[in-house]
Amino acid sequence: MTGGLFAMSAYPEREPENDLTITSDGYEVRYADALNPNDARRQIDGQLSAIKALVDRSNQQIRLATSVSAIRAALNASAFAVVLHMEGAEAIDVDLSYLDTLYDHGLRSLGIVWSRPNIFGYGVPFAYPRSPDTGPGLTDAGKRLVKRCNDLGIMIDVSHLNERGFWDVAALSTAPLVATHACAHTICPSTRNLTDRQLDAIRDTDGVIGFNLAVNDIRADGNLNDDTPLDVVVRHIEYLVGRVGIDRVALGSDFDGAVMPREIKDASDLPRLIETMSKAGFDQADLRKFAFDNWLRVFGLTWKENGAVVSHATGR
Repeated sequence: MTGGLFAMSAYPEREPENDLTITSDGYEVRYADALNPNDARRQIDGQLSAIKALVDRSNQQIRLATSVSAIRAALNASAFAVVLHMEGAEAIDVDLSYLDTLYDHGLRSLGIVWSRPNIFGYGVPFAYPRSPDTGPGLTDAGKRLVKRCNDLGIMIDVSHLNERGFWDVAALSTAPLVATHACAHTICPSTRNLTDRQLDAIRDTDGVIGFNLAVNDIRADGNLNDDTPLDVVVRHIEYLVGRVGIDRVALGSDFDGAVMPREIKDASDLPRLIETMSKAGFDQADLRKFAFDNWLRVFGLTWKENGAVVSHATGR
């Protein structure tokens, strides 16, 4: 492991009870309530302080990376690079001033919503089998948020965004489309997964799909079953690669946010996934792209270093 996207996220003090409904052919999860922005900001401030404290006491072995060159410098020094991400923009005010504050503190990746509504848009509720087209798209404030992220060079994450919100981002954003943790709706028709048309849009903007290791979004039956063989996982990856190309699929994981396949209990087991991909025919160049290079490429196409977007070869 050389680094990763580390997600800050705010949660309600009390999650809704009895929010899961088992249906005749799948499941539905009740739409979560919107968060109080002041509570969300307090939580994010605390998490930001915790991450900075971790970095400060690591003696340069953990580094907060805000540029591609900083990630490469960490790699060369055998240090761990933390890319700061926020999942759900509830803590950001309508005038976007807190977004600028977070950027100054190192934020370089933002998911507009989690699976609940906020002032910027509508999260896709968890359900199977169902389309991700579950409601309205971005609000006017959400459209301003997209433009400000482009101006600053913050990567916009379309994970957890409903389909209409996805297309609003696609119409507005000047940066590649990125889903940090998602799978293919064609294989597993969960609301959290991306349709072929959405996958094609990510491909056409030279973006990236971070492959989600959540078993209920990998399996064709949508079951929350950790007894999911790595061969099944790799077949799903192969579908994505066949659709968008090896340059646009990367490791996304969702560790600490979902049920993982039993053989990948945490990041220390990722070599098992890489080994299974190798046996399936992925060569060393493919595996490096999946594990590392594709993220660096899309960061370079999105972030601003010394006021300008870094240019990288795309592999197209």
